[in-house]
Amino acid sequence: MSIAERLQGKGPRRSGGKQVRLRLVWIDFWSALKLSAIVGVIAGVVLVVVTFVLWTLLNLLGLFGRIDDTLSDILGDSFTVMSFLSLPQVLVFALIVALLNFVVITVLGAVFATLYNLSVRFTGGLLVGFSNQ
Repeated sequence: MSIAERLQGKGPRRSGGKQVRLRLVWIDFWSALKLSAIVGVIAGVVLVVVTFVLWTLLNLLGLFGRIDDTLSDILGDSFTVMSFLSLPQVLVFALIVALLNFVVITVLGAVFATLYNLSVRFTGGLLVGFSNQ
């Protein structure tokens, strides 16, 4: 029997711990904004680090040189991929995407908190059960 079923009064209860049902009826807008901003910063840092590690790995494996050789065979030009995919250009692009993600994640956190606060009027909130074991 799950804790949720015991909280709803279905089935036998254990006498060992106190069980409490609480209803989440309001989310503070500024707390949700701050939390989503922190999540956005963490996601941005992860994106930039993963981009750097992936670019370094692909460069060490020689993938860019192989692509250059293949394109020079096909096109017959002295075209190089590294002129478009150099490390500074890739990292600047990753930083721009990280900044956009930060803005989007922060705004979405605030919007979801506001929507939840508005929906509580109709739904009554989220029932959360706690058990002291």
